[in-house]
Amino acid sequence: MAKSGRDDPRVIVYLLLTSCLLCGCAASRPRDLANHRAFDFQKDTFAFANELCWKYGYDENGQWMTEPQQPKPEYTLHCLVLARSAKQFFEHARFEPKDPPVDEQTYRKLIRQVVSTNPRREPPESENNVVIPGYADLHSFSLEHEKQLKAECGSAWQSYLQRGNWRMVFPFTHHEQQHMAEQLVTHLQAGFPLVVHVVSFPNLTINHTVLVFAATETARQIEFKTYDPNLPTKPQTLLFDRAERSFSLHANDYFPGGKVKAYELYWKWDY
Repeated sequence: MAKSGRDDPRVIVYLLLTSCLLCGCAASRPRDLANHRAFDFQKDTFAFANELCWKYGYDENGQWMTEPQQPKPEYTLHCLVLARSAKQFFEHARFEPKDPPVDEQTYRKLIRQVVSTNPRREPPESENNVVIPGYADLHSFSLEHEKQLKAECGSAWQSYLQRGNWRMVFPFTHHEQQHMAEQLVTHLQAGFPLVVHVVSFPNLTINHTVLVFAATETARQIEFKTYDPNLPTKPQTLLFDRAERSFSLHANDYFPGGKVKAYELYWKWDY
């Protein structure tokens, strides 16, 4: 999110300190080892974007600068909501394009059923998923029901109140980041996408949430493919450098590029 997401440091610090009092250690969530299909970026993501609150770029002195978007965008600060909801739709919804469409209120009810599921628990068998009639996938559904999805998936405050926010205020060692990269690879083997918080703290050059859905390993690095709610038209990349034991992102519309810290959300009760 950079300043496109959870971008008020005072609010963040207050909520993080509150979270620290509530959180502790816990056992990891069991993982199902057989999913019915692989995550498909073209089908399993939202067609609309989490809009940026700010315009980003370099000034004449080469300094990375921000200024408010004008006019003010209507749908901002929802990167966590969209990343988590995409995971929930993948794990808890079944699209049936041959079934007849239903009315708006019914679709709203179905959306609420999907996003009210617990992202920390094992997904059910596919036959027990919430059926979304009249559409082939989330992408096509979101093209025609953007308004309903934005209204029902969750508010921007869910980003500030996410349980795992406490972690970002503590130092990240290289060893811990190496362990996290290995954890992401291991958890991806279960066949389900992972919600990942990408951050720099305390300067908050970036404070963002993405959905990791694939990993490619080489001797030098691990390339994690992500759905970035800010940039929904194509997959983005979160890199892990094995030698430096650190994550990084390429430059994009809201981040100048460089090293970041990353950790998985929803894998334990306190995350």
